[in-house]
Amino acid sequence: MESNLFDLSGRTALVTGGGRGIGFAIAKGLAQQGAAVAILARTAHQLEKAAGRIGQANSGRVWTFQADLEKTEAVGPLFETVVSETGGIDILVNCAGTTIRGPAEDFSLEDWEKVHRVNLTSAFEMSKAFCRHRRQAGAGGSIINIGSLTCHGARPTTAAYASSKGGMLMLTKTLAVEWAKYNINVNAIGPGYIATELTSPLQADKSFTDWVLAKTPLGRWGRPDDLVGTALLLASKAGEFITGQIIYVDGGWLALL
Repeated sequence: MESNLFDLSGRTALVTGGGRGIGFAIAKGLAQQGAAVAILARTAHQLEKAAGRIGQANSGRVWTFQADLEKTEAVGPLFETVVSETGGIDILVNCAGTTIRGPAEDFSLEDWEKVHRVNLTSAFEMSKAFCRHRRQAGAGGSIINIGSLTCHGARPTTAAYASSKGGMLMLTKTLAVEWAKYNINVNAIGPGYIATELTSPLQADKSFTDWVLAKTPLGRWGRPDDLVGTALLLASKAGEFITGQIIYVDGGWLALL
């Protein structure tokens, strides 16, 4: 067996939502395995802080791009800018996301469309741009989409989020089948309940945390770093025969009846 199956030296990754949380953890993990990394987020100070930490892992081979992916019409030109500045992207991680909760019967079309633009449409547009880029380069690549437990099931008040993530799962499968001829692998990671800044209000709610822990056989909230190993598998030579799959990193949540 090769000893460098997870080595990403010479490759460049773009991670959307890379300023914090899961996106940052994956970006840093890819950098630690030798990849140059471009991170994209809405907030400048998050990007600056994240870039400093990622740069320590890969000798400063990091770029930052501030953008709002709700503006889906700008995604194609944005990707071209990333390619121009980095020299090319081999790995795309679609991690940017948002959620708005509310009863389905009262949910506004404006909020519905916002969640879908950020979570699903921007990932589709980014993936299209990536595919065209890799075809022009005459080489394959890897796309990793960040899904959710709601790719599998739903909770009340999550109609927009759950449907966007369910769409992400089927987009993953469809692009994997369609783009295999270009040697582009497309997979997804389905996180369980992960302790991040965004979920801190839920973590602080004792009854909610008790419910999470009761449903998670490993008995804890996940950490962003728990997703890094799976991302490395899907981005590297170790996972080159894996495509069209979602791997749940959920502490055993979906295994429990």
